[in-house]
Amino acid sequence: MELLTLLKRVEHRGAIETTHRVQQNCGQVFRYAVATGRAESDPSRDLRGALTPWKPEHYPTLTDARDVCRLLRDIEAYEGGFITKCAMKLSPMLFVRPGELRRAEWNEINLDAAEWRIPAAKMKGRVLHIVPLATQAVSVLRELQPLTGNGRWVFPGVRTNGEPMSENTVNAALRRLGYDRTMITAHGFRGMASTLLHECGWPSDVIERQLSHAERNAVKAAYNHAEHLPARRKMMQAWADHLDSLRVGGKVVSLRA
Repeated sequence: MELLTLLKRVEHRGAIETTHRVQQNCGQVFRYAVATGRAESDPSRDLRGALTPWKPEHYPTLTDARDVCRLLRDIEAYEGGFITKCAMKLSPMLFVRPGELRRAEWNEINLDAAEWRIPAAKMKGRVLHIVPLATQAVSVLRELQPLTGNGRWVFPGVRTNGEPMSENTVNAALRRLGYDRTMITAHGFRGMASTLLHECGWPSDVIERQLSHAERNAVKAAYNHAEHLPARRKMMQAWADHLDSLRVGGKVVSLRA
């Protein structure tokens, strides 16, 4: 009952997904306690059906070329902070998870090699992830480097507390540009890239690997961080070129594999 009371407090805020995550985390703690002789059972198991069910929702995104064009132009014209603008420009280009982008560190990025290596500890699947950087991405980072390059974070927070930018920064900037949460979120850039790259014929294996979707085979996952890397480099440059062509208009650069 104590655990249920706690979970109901979260549920009453409307945070249904968070409620279930808290339940799962508590279950992990209790199962460890049972395994080490500190508890006799895991009470979180007995709460099945006591909470409002949660169904994963697809993150809203834009996939129509005209909508993407307008969004990219709005980002280019963004008049907010320069660091936030750089994060917004890289979000569609790199399509990493928002948490991975905001916690990027300069020591993970090699601009000469045009490569960003995200450590396994930061990844959802706990596997090293390589992000090839198109020339446009390198250009954005070189512009940003004089401003934040002497510190740890590529995108430091506004407050001088040594933390990276807030998880809501890009979403808040999108709202300022007139895009509400039903249109697109920071996470939606991943869906945008996935949809358009698949439509243009790029191999699903290459796209999925670049999206760092979890490998079911744990042994294989530990060694596949560089899988399809040459093709991924080619795709990431073609994708950045395509975004440029949409933003500036005129002749559309072929994105087909």
